Order: sequence, then structure tokens, then C-alpha cells
Amino acid sequence: MHRLRMSVPVFTVSVARALASILLITVIAGFGAGCRDTSSAVGPPPAPAVRVELVVQKDVPITAEWVGTLVGYINAQIRSRVSGHLVSQNYKEGSLVKTGDLLFQVDARPFQTALDQTDARLRLAESQLSQARAQVSASQAQVEQATASVAQDEAQVKRAEATQRQTELDVARYTPLAQRGSVSQQELDNAVQSNLANLAAVAAARAAVLNARAKVTQAQAALEKARADVETQQANIAAAQAALADARLNLGYTRVLSPIDGIAGLRGANIGDFVGPSDATPLTSVSKVDPIYAQFPISEQRALAVFRRWDAHPDAPRGIELELILADGSVHSSRGKADMLDRQVDVSTGTVLARGVFANPGNILRPGQYAKVRAVVEVKNNALLVPQRAVQDVQGVHQVAVIKADETVDVRAVQVDARVGSLWIIAQGVKPGERVIVEGGDRVRPGQKVRAETSPATAPGPAK
Repeated sequence: MHRLRMSVPVFTVSVARALASILLITVIAGFGAGCRDTSSAVGPPPAPAVRVELVVQKDVPITAEWVGTLVGYINAQIRSRVSGHLVSQNYKEGSLVKTGDLLFQVDARPFQTALDQTDARLRLAESQLSQARAQVSASQAQVEQATASVAQDEAQVKRAEATQRQTELDVARYTPLAQRGSVSQQELDNAVQSNLANLAAVAAARAAVLNARAKVTQAQAALEKARADVETQQANIAAAQAALADARLNLGYTRVLSPIDGIAGLRGANIGDFVGPSDATPLTSVSKVDPIYAQFPISEQRALAVFRRWDAHPDAPRGIELELILADGSVHSSRGKADMLDRQVDVSTGTVLARGVFANPGNILRPGQYAKVRAVVEVKNNALLVPQRAVQDVQGVHQVAVIKADETVDVRAVQVDARVGSLWIIAQGVKPGERVIVEGGDRVRPGQKVRAETSPATAPGPAK
């Protein structure tokens, strides 16, 4: 009896649990059926709305930008060409000066004194030259007089010789006659004495000729000396003239002038300082800034492309048009031209220094300023453009969601090229006129139907 009483409650609990399970299953099934009935009544959800833009095909100029530095067209360091004390500054720092304007004055008194002394030496040399030339004239007269004396003495010798020959003939004729007694001995003796006297006269005349010739030699030596003195004095005059020109040049150098038109900088010396050509610091600097240069480094690859283009088309113009973007973001009013590429590559940066030249009306631009230089480096013909917001970067792969003709989404991998403002140039993956999703692409999946709404077209900007 005891065992029977314990088994009844256990059986009753098991039955209760089974009935509860059946009831729970019935409720769940009814709830599921109710839900199915509700969805069937509402219908499928509407297609999500997305904004699209068309793939545009057009020629696109590709621009590049570089950070550059402005450099004066001419930068002249102004130094004193002579040593002396600075006595005045004759320009306003930072002002525009013209070629030949007086910038500084060096004490000119020592140089004026040196000029006066050199001028006096020149005048003395000119006076000595005049004296030497007068001596040449006198020596020439002495030579001519001595030469005439030689001629006269030589004529006298000939006359004496002729007379001596006559008396010698008389002696020869009178000697046999005196022996025969035809003439007296006295007449013979007179003829002999006359012959001896004529022989002495010939000898004297010949001696006079030798003396006259000696005087000619002396006069010629004096003439040569006088001519040498003339040459010496001429050399002295030339040296004095050169010294005078140098003294005048140094005196002129005491006026420190501007060699160019440009902006004069701060002074590097004060009034009263002793200045000279060997000073490490210049007196000032003058920069010609209209036009002005912009120097900027370009990559070695870009330089190679330029060099190859020049080699392939040597007659093509090399002046690429440039834009200058200033520090405040404004664009300089005057466009410039590419001027040159440096002769070598900087091994530390792998760049080549390029230079452009820009007009600078009003001298707004100054050396040392930083600016961006922009240029069109090529033109992409028939480029395909899509907005940047249409391109998604998924783990390094660029993708674009395209709306097909049946209004379903086709997600494609694309190959991008350069950026043009807010647009991408697509090298591969889309076709002209196709619709790409620019808004709402993150809410759709491939193959899903969507409702396309046209978005305002994105305007292109500078290419990168």
C-alpha cells in the first residue's frame, strides 16, 4: 500500500509536463503562422534609392604642383672697390633704385690727393719729353753739321792732293833741267819745297777729315742718346697716364653706385666704418625682381620625360606655361614660362632643379618667398572620369558600383589613374555613359535592384 501511494504523484507530474510542452508548441506554431500571414499582406520592401552620375569621357589636362622658392632675376652684392671710411648712405633701405643711383659715399680726399700727385708726375714727364725731343733736334743738327764738315774736309783733301801732284810734277821736270843748267838750282829747290809743303797740306787735310768724321760719330751717339731719352720719357708718360687713369678710377669708386635696377636691401655697414673690397659682409644687396625666378625641384622621372621629349622634338618650343600659387592661396596675376633645367641631379634627393620666370609688376613678389608652381605636364585624351566618392578602396582594391540596364547593382574592380580635382580618371573597368553610384553604395549589395536618382555633375579641377 505504501509503494502505490508514492507512484501516483510521479505519474501525475509527468503528465502535467507533457501537456505543458504540447501547449507551448501549439502557441509557437500559431505565432509563426500569424507572422506569415502579416508579411504576405504587406508585400516586398521597396528598392533602396541611390544617387548616380554618368561616366564622362573627355580630354583632361594633367597638372603637377611643386613647392618652389622665389629668387631675384639678378642678385648683386654691393661692395666697396676701394678701402676707406664710409661717410654717407644715399638710399632708403628696401626702396627701388635705378642703375647708376648713388648708394654709399666713401671718403674721397685721399684718392683726390693721389690723383693730383699722379697728374703732376704726368705733367713732369711731358715736360721732360719735350726737352728730350729738343735734344734730339739739336743732336740731329750737330750730326748734319759734322757730316757737312766731313764733306768740306774731304774736298780740301782732294784739292791738296791735286796741288801736291802739280808740285811733284814740277820737281820731276826741274830736276833734269837743273842738272843740264836749263833752270837754276833755286827754282828746283823752290819746287821741292812747294811739293813738301803740299804733302804736308794733304796730310793736314786728311787729319781734318778724320777729325770731322769723329765729330759725326759723336753727334750720332748724342742723337741716339737723345732718342733713347725720348723713348724713356714716352714710357714715363704712358706709366703716368695709366697711374692717372687708375687714380681717377679709384676716385670714382668712392661713389658706390647701383649696377642694376632693383630693390636695395638693408645696409651691412654703418657711417664711419672702414670698408674695403675684402670685407666678408657686403655693404648691401640689390635684387632685380621684375621679372623674378621661381626655382623648384622636380623628380628625376619627370626630368627624364622632359629630356626625352626635347630629344624627340628638338624644334618644339620648350617654354611650358606655369602658374604661381602664393602663400595665401591666391594665384599670381601673371603666368610664367619654364626657363631651364639644371645640368645635374641632386644625389641626396633624386631631383633636378627647375626654374621658371614670372613677370612681377609692382614688385609684389620678393626673393626668398615660398610658392607653389603649377604646370600642365600632359593631356589625357578620351579619359574616363568618375567622382572620387564613387570609388571605394576595399583592402587595396578600388571598386565602383555600376547600375546596369535592369536597375541592378554591379560591383566592379577598377584601375584608377590620376586625380583631377574631385574626379578619378579610370584607366580600366567602366565605359562611357555608364551610371556609377555616388551616394548610398554602402547600403546595397551586388545584384540588388535599386532606384537611381541623378546627382549634379561633379566639375573637374586640377589634376594631380
